[in-house]
Amino acid sequence: MAIETTKKRQRYDKEGPEAKALIDEIVHGTFMKEGTMVAFPLCFPGVTMPIAADESRVTALDVTDDGVIYGGTSGRQAHLFVGMFHGVTGCVFDMGVVEDANQCAAMCCGKSIFVACVNGPKGGRILTRRLQPLPFDLLQEWGFTREPLTDLGRPFKGERIVHAVASRSRKKVIGTTQNHLFTVDFVEPKIEIVGEVKGVGRLGVGPKGSVYGIDEGNTLWRFDPKAGTLKRKAVKLPKVPWDAKRFTWAREAANGKLYTADAEGRLYMLDGPNEFSDPLGQTRLAPVTTMAVTLDGRVFGFCGDEISRMFCYDPAKEQVRDLGVALSTLERRRYGYEFADAVTGRDGQIVFGEDDDLGHLWLYFPKIQRVAE
Repeated sequence: MAIETTKKRQRYDKEGPEAKALIDEIVHGTFMKEGTMVAFPLCFPGVTMPIAADESRVTALDVTDDGVIYGGTSGRQAHLFVGMFHGVTGCVFDMGVVEDANQCAAMCCGKSIFVACVNGPKGGRILTRRLQPLPFDLLQEWGFTREPLTDLGRPFKGERIVHAVASRSRKKVIGTTQNHLFTVDFVEPKIEIVGEVKGVGRLGVGPKGSVYGIDEGNTLWRFDPKAGTLKRKAVKLPKVPWDAKRFTWAREAANGKLYTADAEGRLYMLDGPNEFSDPLGQTRLAPVTTMAVTLDGRVFGFCGDEISRMFCYDPAKEQVRDLGVALSTLERRRYGYEFADAVTGRDGQIVFGEDDDLGHLWLYFPKIQRVAE
């Protein structure tokens, strides 16, 4: 940690006493005030080697209905992987390097296959493969196969893929390139261009299964996967500063509520098809880089650049709390600084993808709420 901290401090020293005071407080402040973090390497510990350090930034995650984690990395080369953390497993399996790709922009799981969206020097491509068969018993005998990926091609020639999500029914993938909206069918995989939109920021699956993305004029477009209809400028954003490139979402699975945050770290909720809530609370730092909702409705995420802090929004208490800098002390000590994606695991744990060299999957087990006596 000392070398990384020194480099970060040198950058902040050039920006004046206020920035220096902030980095001092962050570095020497409290680590992980509640819950338990486990930093899991991208390998089968004791059996396989982790993904190479400069190829291991975890930038895309999704989870199947039975709780298996699929993801992709960015760096010198992009890798796709599958992680299993329930039953007799405890393993991340590297499915291999993606040829001519250095970024995984999105991972989307269907009922029988996954769809990976990757970028390289010539733009974005769509890859598919069947899901890893279950159940696994890694106690005595185990085995994995690296099946070949199916390359569906490029959504739009020369354009990078910005982001993509699976529909609530897991029948389609909805994604954006730099200038187009596209879909991929999970059942009969093929790419279709829906229309022109400016691809920027992440997409969210909200109330009634509609997909939302940043549009012109401080608005959101809305796409209905079932009807195949796109409505431009469908929802007005609150009149506050927004950082479109850092736009992120967190979805509550039970009712489709979508949470997001503005450029200054204020949280909002999209509870219906057309309207945002008033500000729900303020995170300690900005921007909010990633977040997810656990099974009891609490939102957990990270905020701030370079040395992020974790936060929790509790809708029952209508309160945002700072939880400190990520720290894992089980087996070996590791600090977490930057995170790019998050999903909710089968049992309510939050899985964060570490966007840093020698990236890990960080499993966060929230503190169980005490029942009032």
